[in-house]
Amino acid sequence: MFDYFDEEQNERLLGRERQVEDREENGLRPTRWPDYFGQEKVKSNLKVFIEAAGQRGEALDHVLLYGPPGLGKTTLAGIIANELGVNFRITTGPAIEKPGDLAAILTNLTERDVLFIDEIHRLNRSVEEILYPAMEDYALDIMIGKGPSARSIRLDLPHFTLIGATTRAGLLTAPLRDRFGMINRLELYTHEEISQILSRDAAILNIGIDAGGLSIISTRCRGTPRIAIRLLRRMRDFAQVRGTGVIDQKIAELGLAALDIDERGLDATDRRLMQNMIEMFGGGPVGLDTLAACTGEDSVTIEDVYEPYLMQIGFLAKTPRGRVLTRLGWNHLGIDCPDQYETRLKGMGRALSEMSPELDTDKDETGSQLEIEFDL
Repeated sequence: MFDYFDEEQNERLLGRERQVEDREENGLRPTRWPDYFGQEKVKSNLKVFIEAAGQRGEALDHVLLYGPPGLGKTTLAGIIANELGVNFRITTGPAIEKPGDLAAILTNLTERDVLFIDEIHRLNRSVEEILYPAMEDYALDIMIGKGPSARSIRLDLPHFTLIGATTRAGLLTAPLRDRFGMINRLELYTHEEISQILSRDAAILNIGIDAGGLSIISTRCRGTPRIAIRLLRRMRDFAQVRGTGVIDQKIAELGLAALDIDERGLDATDRRLMQNMIEMFGGGPVGLDTLAACTGEDSVTIEDVYEPYLMQIGFLAKTPRGRVLTRLGWNHLGIDCPDQYETRLKGMGRALSEMSPELDTDKDETGSQLEIEFDL
């Protein structure tokens, strides 16, 4: 079986983080609303706010976009700037190392410009404090000189719009989060929305694809456009070499099987993690560090890369005593869940068979993990 995880670069074919092969993604980014599919609630609200700001001739209020990687936060920020008809400046949190770097960016903005800061939760604390008066009062406080002769002066800034994007909203400080007038969470895309995105991108890239191919790819991309576009390019290669140049259902199934991607969007590494939990620990519970030692993967990688999707689809649960594979996870691997397994879990609290949306669940700020608490 193929394993498409690169241990040095932490890259997977199904990984949501940006990779080198996604460099063509910029040419596929929509620049106006009709080409942007999905996120209907967020899109509908932003249209109202943008139109109202335009009618008043004011800068749009500051916007925070958060959610898992690959859902289109940067794309959405670009559309906002385009709809406002203003300049669009892009930077990232780690790139702004000193307060002077941020001051240089802010003083070069013009009226109503949009400044986009990706991974804003990684801003240096000293830089973040400079950002507070800039967002609230459109002013920049800087110190001139040192020692007893040092003095503070305030520079007025043009009214601008800050759009912050983050995959981990829980790491934002409360003072920064409170200064955003609009906070929007981007959700995973439906199969129909992914199909619309793929149809548009296939036309731009001159890739032949039919309804069957769209259906297969859209159900195996984890609801993430970035992964869907990546799979579209790989299926194009299979269609060119093994088919007639058109991605149909047969070619899509052939290509995804060759890449070890199953019908639920799991790859060989995901299944190996679940298999090890069954073979070594009887399905769990098992601690994160123990699981990392037995699988040869880093514990941070397991927690941030593999676990979130397995929890989203209900194959894995987190309990106070460790990770537990659910009955759905056993069934997906084609292994019968033993009766004593659920009996043991009942002793910890509730049977996995009783898990339902009515249970008390906790989601983290990015919505990437589902934690089910058992009464021990």
